[in-house]
Amino acid sequence: MGQAMAREVGVVSRETLLAGSGLDFLLGMIEGRHPGPPFADAMDFDLVEVEEGRVVFVGRPSARFFNPLGTIHGGWTATILDSAMACATHATLKAGEGYTTLEMKVNYVRPVMPGSGTVRCEGKLIHRGGTVATSEGRLVDERGKLLAHGTETCMIFPVKAAG
Repeated sequence: MGQAMAREVGVVSRETLLAGSGLDFLLGMIEGRHPGPPFADAMDFDLVEVEEGRVVFVGRPSARFFNPLGTIHGGWTATILDSAMACATHATLKAGEGYTTLEMKVNYVRPVMPGSGTVRCEGKLIHRGGTVATSEGRLVDERGKLLAHGTETCMIFPVKAAG
């Protein structure tokens, strides 16, 4: 398992993305060989652990993500869950495979607040077939209290290099 470190933000070429396994690519993000995605930087969360079929993100909910009710917007919660559940599938890809999310479901259990501290979101693969994978995710606060959980279905497909 890798640990998070300071990294640049950006997007890699299609060739780089498809050259190796999904696990190697995600490890490369943690190790700084690949940049982190711009949206995760904007949402203030990071990929910190990855192994085949399992990932962990940590996030820092702050007042800049408040909805009009004064709690962290559900879209922030859904985004970190989507990232963890999708990357659990990504961590199983072979070189030349791509994927996309087909469906996700989120259950909000408790409000997420800046006082929740650094939150931890773990995504785990439930099943991976040849073309469809399912995963689950759990978002917890610093005390381990469940904030939200969800499930996701992704479609897996072969991708040809641009050319």
